[in-house]
Amino acid sequence: MIRRTSLVLVGALMGAAATGVVYSSIVPAVAANASTYRELSIFGDVFERVRAQYVTPPQDDKLIENAINGMLSSLDPHSSYMNSTDAEDMRTQTKGEFGGLGIEVTMEDDLVKVTSPIDDTPAAKAGVLAGDFISKIDGQDVRGLKLEEAVDKMRGAVGKPIKLTILRKGAEKPIELTIIRDIIAVRAVKFRVEGDVGYLRVISFTEKTYDDLKNGIEKIKAQVPADKLKGFVLDLRLNPGGLLDQAINVSDAFLERGEVVSTRGRNPDETRRFNATAGDLTDGKPVIVLVNGGSASASEIVAGALQDLKRATVLGTRSFGKGSVQTIIPLGEAGALRLTTALYYTPSGKSIQGTGISPDIKVEQPLPPELLGKVETTSESSLRGHIKGQNESEEGSGSVAYVPPEAKDDLQLNYALDLLRGKKSDPAFPANPEKAELKP
Repeated sequence: MIRRTSLVLVGALMGAAATGVVYSSIVPAVAANASTYRELSIFGDVFERVRAQYVTPPQDDKLIENAINGMLSSLDPHSSYMNSTDAEDMRTQTKGEFGGLGIEVTMEDDLVKVTSPIDDTPAAKAGVLAGDFISKIDGQDVRGLKLEEAVDKMRGAVGKPIKLTILRKGAEKPIELTIIRDIIAVRAVKFRVEGDVGYLRVISFTEKTYDDLKNGIEKIKAQVPADKLKGFVLDLRLNPGGLLDQAINVSDAFLERGEVVSTRGRNPDETRRFNATAGDLTDGKPVIVLVNGGSASASEIVAGALQDLKRATVLGTRSFGKGSVQTIIPLGEAGALRLTTALYYTPSGKSIQGTGISPDIKVEQPLPPELLGKVETTSESSLRGHIKGQNESEEGSGSVAYVPPEAKDDLQLNYALDLLRGKKSDPAFPANPEKAELKP
């Protein structure tokens, strides 16, 4: 069941944790025309003028790095250049352990925007929320910084404090938080027994995810006899993405057959299809998948596969809508190029780029009074310069990304539990794999 493919990540946003990618060492050469070389000559002239005449001597490596990032950022929000430090950080992050604060971030309106704090990390414990804008880091304004530079400033030695100035919608004044950096050892999957239901929360798609999921399912089955176990809740809310092969393996854990996902590049011969193998770890028990605006990319692959193949009922609100795959092209000691090279499609052939996964059962999660008007919708479709999806409409993608800290207040989770226990009913539940329209 476990696939060992090239390292591919499919995640929401560049930031404090790993995001969307394929590792490749082969880059096909495409000849440039004469006008392209003329433009490159102009770039060389500008570079030399800046080096020779700028008011203060610039650093050559920084000039080149910024020029490369300028080119890549003009393509889409997920393509970027990683210097050797950033590239090593990404490799570390895919292992499920890294140093920092524990937040997923992007850049918006020249400020660092928090997409999601990671559970049980210094940022989450300090009260950082999805939708917060970081305006200052240790008193320094982030305006004028690239995202990578801002992220680098937030990293540092374990145990060293950092002061963040946060702008939060609805707050009367900026919020000052001092956070102590720590090793972010992320548990890929958390699990527990909810009486007669198994609860599995996939936090991130790292190298540990499938093994953690399998372990969780086995322990739940050991605690609850098969004749008493009503089913499973697979919680993908606030999951920003990660490794593609782990998303495929997690999907496969619940499937007996069918295409899980396909990726399609600019050339037809670059299309790749990934199929499930026999062996449902849950023995065919009913499954409900929870999603919200914080469910992105790899988590959308899982939700889309289980939804299309009628293996699970998807409940919650519309997901983030990132349907692109990035390739990491190593550049030796210079670092790596992170380039969007393909879009991924669900088993029914749908691209969720800019649209997201629509739940079979829509259940809104109310915000507590103290957060009303302060938590914004997060989505791919709202990112400046995003690739417009083939099915994207004015409605766009995404929804509010909020999960209550206490299960008793979690309306979406409790709705799922009531469905599994027969206290509620809906035409979309239970899903029936026999009714799935499988591709030949």
